[in-house]
Amino acid sequence: MQRFPAWVVRRSDDDARSRSASLETVDADVLDELAASGSGGDDPDTAVRVDYSSINYKDALALTGVPGVVRRVPLIAGIDLTGVVLSTSDPRWCPGDLVTLNGAGHGESLHGGLAGRAHVDGSRLVRVPAAMTTRHAAAIGTAGFTAALAVRQIEHHGITPASGPVLVTGAAGGLGSLAVSLLARAGYEVTASTGRVATQSGFLRDLGASTVMDRSELSAPGKALQAQRWAAVVDAVGGPTLVNAVAQLRSGGIAAACGNAQSAEFAGSVFPFILRGVTVTGINSVEATRTEREEAWRRLERDIDLSTLDGMTSVVPLSAAREVAERVLSGGVRGRTVIETGG
Repeated sequence: MQRFPAWVVRRSDDDARSRSASLETVDADVLDELAASGSGGDDPDTAVRVDYSSINYKDALALTGVPGVVRRVPLIAGIDLTGVVLSTSDPRWCPGDLVTLNGAGHGESLHGGLAGRAHVDGSRLVRVPAAMTTRHAAAIGTAGFTAALAVRQIEHHGITPASGPVLVTGAAGGLGSLAVSLLARAGYEVTASTGRVATQSGFLRDLGASTVMDRSELSAPGKALQAQRWAAVVDAVGGPTLVNAVAQLRSGGIAAACGNAQSAEFAGSVFPFILRGVTVTGINSVEATRTEREEAWRRLERDIDLSTLDGMTSVVPLSAAREVAERVLSGGVRGRTVIETGG
C-alpha cells in the first residue's frame, strides 16, 4: 500500500474546536475517506504526486491549531499543491502532466497538499505553464493566484495606470509582494504598505513599488472620509487598515479585499460609498471558476518575472512547515516559502 508523509490536523482534546497538527506517515486510502462521506460536490478522480506546497495565512492558522479554517478532522492540511498526475479518469489529463491547484476547499474541508500525495477533482486543476517549473507554480500558489484575481477586478472596474496610484497593504507578505510585482509590471504606480519599512523597503522597491509607507499610517481608526489618495487598493490585512484605505479612495475607486491578517472586522462608514461612489469587492479564490483560474494563470505566466520570483522564494522541507507557519503569523516571513513535500 502507498504510504506518504502528511501534516494531519486532528482534534487535540475533548473540546470540539481544539486542534493540533503533526507530521505523520499515512496510507493512501485515507485520501478516499472524504469521497465516501461526501466531499461538497467534488469528485476526487485524479491522483497527484505532490512535489511542492506552500504556506499561506490559512495554512499557518491550521498548522498552529487556530480554529476556523479546518472544517472537519482528521484532515491533511495545505490549500495549495503542485505536482505530477499519477492516474486520472478526467479526459483533460494524462499521467505525467504537471498540474497545480489552489484552494477549492483543500486544507479546509478536503485533504490538502502538505503531503506526498493528493486525490483531487480534475476539473479544479490547472496545467503548470510551459515556462514554469512546478516549484515556480508552488511559489506563486494561492497568494499569487489571489493577487492576479485582485488585479483582474481592478482592471474590470476600469482602473488604468492613468487613474492614479494603487495601494497594496501587507506588501511584504506573499500575496502583497506578488500584487506589487503584478501591478508594477502592468504599469501602475504602486505604494506598498508594510510594518517592516526599515528592512523591506529595498525588497519592495525591487519588486516595482514607487513608494513604501509604514503600516502605522493606516492601522489606527481614522476619519470616515479622508484625503483622496488611491485609485485602487489591494488589501491583505482587513480591519482598520482596510477601513482607512477605503476612506482614502478617490471617487469611483475600488478596494479588493483579500485577507484579514490584522482583523476580520470592518467597522467603517457608509460615507465613502454614498459620497464618493467607491466599491469594495471581495476576492474569493477558493470558489473561483475554472475560467477564472485559467485566466488568472495565463496572466501569471505573462506577467510574473521568474527571476524576481526566484529571488523572493525560499524552499524548506515538509518537516519545517509548522515552523514557517509560526513565522507567518508573527509577520516574520518575506515573500514566498515553498514546501518540498518529497512526493
